[in-house]
Amino acid sequence: MASEIGHNSATSLLERVKAPDDLRKLNEEDLPRLADALRQELIDAVSVTGGHLGAGLGVVELTVALHYVFDTPNDVLIWDVSHQCYPHKILTGRRDRIRTLRQEGGLSGFTSRRESVYDPFGAAHSSTSISAGLGFAVARDFDRRDNHVICVIGDGAMSAGMAYEAMNNAGAMKSRLAVILNDNDMSIAPPVGAMSAYLSRLLSSKPYQSVRHLARDLASHFPRPIEKAAKRAEEYARGLFTGGTLFEEMGFFYIGPIDGHNLEHLLPVLKNVRQGEWEGPVLIHCVTQKGKGYGPAEASADKYHGVAKFDVITGKQQKPAPETPNYQDVFAKALLAHAEIDPKVCAISAAMPSGTGLSKFGAVHPDRTFDVGIAEQHAVTFCAGLACAGYRPFAAIYSTFLQRAYDQVVHDVAIQNLPVRFAIDRAGMVGADGATHQGSYDLAYLCCLPNMVVMAPADGPELMHMVATQMVLDDRPSACRYPRGESVGGPLPNIGTPLEIGRGRILREGSKVAILSLGTRLADALKASEDLAAHGLSTTVADARFAKPLDEALIVKLARGHEVMITVEEGSIGGFSASVMTLLAREGLFDSGLKFRPLTLPDYFIDHAAPAKQIADAGLDSAGIVRAALSALGQAQIEARA
Repeated sequence: MASEIGHNSATSLLERVKAPDDLRKLNEEDLPRLADALRQELIDAVSVTGGHLGAGLGVVELTVALHYVFDTPNDVLIWDVSHQCYPHKILTGRRDRIRTLRQEGGLSGFTSRRESVYDPFGAAHSSTSISAGLGFAVARDFDRRDNHVICVIGDGAMSAGMAYEAMNNAGAMKSRLAVILNDNDMSIAPPVGAMSAYLSRLLSSKPYQSVRHLARDLASHFPRPIEKAAKRAEEYARGLFTGGTLFEEMGFFYIGPIDGHNLEHLLPVLKNVRQGEWEGPVLIHCVTQKGKGYGPAEASADKYHGVAKFDVITGKQQKPAPETPNYQDVFAKALLAHAEIDPKVCAISAAMPSGTGLSKFGAVHPDRTFDVGIAEQHAVTFCAGLACAGYRPFAAIYSTFLQRAYDQVVHDVAIQNLPVRFAIDRAGMVGADGATHQGSYDLAYLCCLPNMVVMAPADGPELMHMVATQMVLDDRPSACRYPRGESVGGPLPNIGTPLEIGRGRILREGSKVAILSLGTRLADALKASEDLAAHGLSTTVADARFAKPLDEALIVKLARGHEVMITVEEGSIGGFSASVMTLLAREGLFDSGLKFRPLTLPDYFIDHAAPAKQIADAGLDSAGIVRAALSALGQAQIEARA
C-alpha cells in the first residue's frame, strides 16, 4: 500500500509539470520522485509505440536536473544524438502526445524545431551538437545576451571526428559553452562515487575558479618555462584524478566524472556551471547506465536501444517472425559466401554492425571485420587504403550516413578509380525514423560520378548476384543499394552469380506502355501491368538492375516500341530517371512524341509513417504507376478503349 501511495504521489507530481517552469517550482527533495514517475511514463509510452528506449532511460535524472537548473527555452539545450530526448519531450509540454511517437502525424522520434521551442536544433545524425551549440553561443555573444548553451552528447557520438573539430574550435574561441558528455558505456570513466562527486563540485565552484585564476596570474609573472610548467602541473594533476587531460588540452575546463543518476551530485555541479564566470567552454562528464531502472533493458546486450512494442511486465517485444530474411541478412549471407573463398574480402561498418548485417560476418571473420565507430569519412578512406593494397573492402553504410562521407567517395575513391565496394543499406523509405534516416539521395549523388557502377536489386536473389558482381569489379568502385525490411523473390542461392555490367532484363512483354523499374519497385511495376491490362493496355515491364552504366540498348528499345514510358525509382529527383531522360533526349527519342513519365520521390521531405504509406504518398506503388500511365495517355483515349 505504501509503495502504491508513493507511486501515485510521483505520478501526481508529473501531472503538475506541464512545462519546465512548473518543474522549477518544485522542491529539490521532490525531484527523485518526479524522475521515478518520468521513467515509468517513458517505459509505458514506448511499450505502446516502440522506439528508442534504453538511451532515454539513461538520461531521466539528467533531463530533470537540466530543466530544473537552467532556464529553458531561453537557455539553449541541444541533445546529441536526440534519440534520448523522449523524457525531454514529456517535460516540455508534449506528454499528452507522447504515445504518438514515430506514428504518422505524431511526434518525431528525434528533436524537431517544427515541434517545439524547447527543441532549438534538430539532430538525428550524431555528433552535431557541439558545432551547433558553438553557433548559438557566438550568436548570443554578438547579441550581448547572457543565456546559457548546453549540449548533451553521448559517448558514442564522441567517436566522430566532427565532435573534436567543434571542440577544437570552441576551445580556441573561448565562447561560454557547456558540453555534457553522457558516458553510458563506462568506456572512459573510472568508477564514480562520493570522492568523484566532491571533486566535481569543488572544480566547478567559484572559490576554486578564483584560486585557479589567482594561480594563473601569479604564474604569469614567472619566466615562461616556469609558467608553462605550473600550468601543466595543474592540468595533469587534475587529469590524474578526473581523466580530463584530453579535454583540457582542447581548451575545455573539465568537470567529472559524476554519477548521472544521482541528483544530489548533478544539481550542485549544474548550478555551479550556471552561476560560474567562465572564460570559455566547460565539459561535464556524466556517467549513466543505458536502460537504467527497467530490468529487461538493463539485462539486454544493447540496453533496449531500439524496440518494437513490448509488454511492460515481461519486456517481451511484439516482433512478428519474419517470413523471409531481411535484406541486410541477405547481404551478410552473400558476403560470407565470398569470404570463404577469398581471404582478401573485408567488411567495414560505421557503428552499425547489427543493422548492416556485419555482426554475422564478424562472428565468423572477426579479423576481417572493422567497426570504425561513427566515422563514415574515415571508413571510406580506410577502405580506399585497403583497396590500394589489393584487398576487397565492402563498406556497409546506411544511405543516409554515407552522405557524411561524400567528399571521400569522390576524392579518395572515385577519382583514383579504386575498387571500393559500397553496400548501401536503408536505401529508400525507412518508416518511423522519418526524413533524417531516409535513403533518398544516393542515386543522385553517386550516378553523377565517373567510374562508379551503381546497382539496385529487385529482390533477395538479385542482391546475392549483385554482391557477386561487385566481387569481380576490381577496376573501379561500385555501389549496391537496397532497402530496409524483409526481402522478396524466393529461395536464395548459396552464392551469387556475377551479372553482365550495365544490362537489364525484360520480365513481361507488351506494346503500349513500358515500365522501367529500378530496385524493389519491380513488384509494384508488375502489379501495375496487370491493372493496366484490365484497361486494355498492353504493358512491358523491365528491371534496369543498373542505374549506372545504363542499359542504353534496352532503354532505346523500350522508347521506340511504346507510346508511354515510365521510370520508377525509390530515390530523389536527379537520380536514375534523370540519366534516362538525358539519354532519350540525346538520342532524339522525345522528338517523335514519346510520352515519358519519371516517377521519383517528391521534391519535399517525407515525414515518418508506415513505409507502405510513404511509398503510396510518393506515388511509387502500383496505383501510382497506373495513374501515371493513364494520365500520359489521356482519359478520353482510355474511355474509348473501354
